[in-house]
Amino acid sequence: MNVSTAPVFAVRLAETEADLRAAQALRYEVFVAELGGGGEGVDHAARLEADGFDAPADHLLLIDEARGDAVVGVYRLIRGEQAEAFGRFYCDDEYDLAPLRASGKRLLELGRSCLHRDYRGGAGMMALWQALADYVTQHRIDILFGVASFHGTDVAALSHPLSNLHHRHLAPPELRVRSHCFQPMDLLSEAETDRRRAVLETPALIKAYLRLGGVVGEGAFVDHAFNTVDVCLVMDTGRLSARGREIYGRDRS
Repeated sequence: MNVSTAPVFAVRLAETEADLRAAQALRYEVFVAELGGGGEGVDHAARLEADGFDAPADHLLLIDEARGDAVVGVYRLIRGEQAEAFGRFYCDDEYDLAPLRASGKRLLELGRSCLHRDYRGGAGMMALWQALADYVTQHRIDILFGVASFHGTDVAALSHPLSNLHHRHLAPPELRVRSHCFQPMDLLSEAETDRRRAVLETPALIKAYLRLGGVVGEGAFVDHAFNTVDVCLVMDTGRLSARGREIYGRDRS
């Protein structure tokens, strides 16, 4: 999919089975074909990436109307009440979410976020985030969270970015979720960590959340099926950075 004409973006929730299949197809192209992920929910014949958490979730779709309403970006959203009815969040498999549940705040898990490679680094992500802001406002969400990934499972190769996250962006104790299969992130001391290298080696999505005031849980999770090292990002919408308030700064009364 090469974008030869200016995109015309629209964002909406998936409404039909065809919408969901389009989201799963994009996830396959990004997470499986591009990044080498796998797992039980991967259907190579149909080129779909799916799992059981798709059913209870809402799926936010970024659509390029200039390309025949092609789905070029997705976010999977699971609110606290949806997770309660289903039995758990996706992140429960990787992290102890007890601190978030104990907060008594309204939770929203963000997952399976991806953009088609031809739409990265442009206005598409902002359009998706602005729609997410409307969703957050509509459902009066207090805390956003979800796993975000580094490509590959060589933890030692990620020692600088992981150590930087631990030393500079660790969540406060009341929101500090902890990895079940605990992989320490403080592989280097703060003095040994090359911050410039750490920032360069941190994926753009993680850096974006950090700029919005996001923090990380304690410990990483090595996901061999998906060929990633995951960290859990947490963002209290009441503590957003000034930049974040520009995006999420709508009246919540």
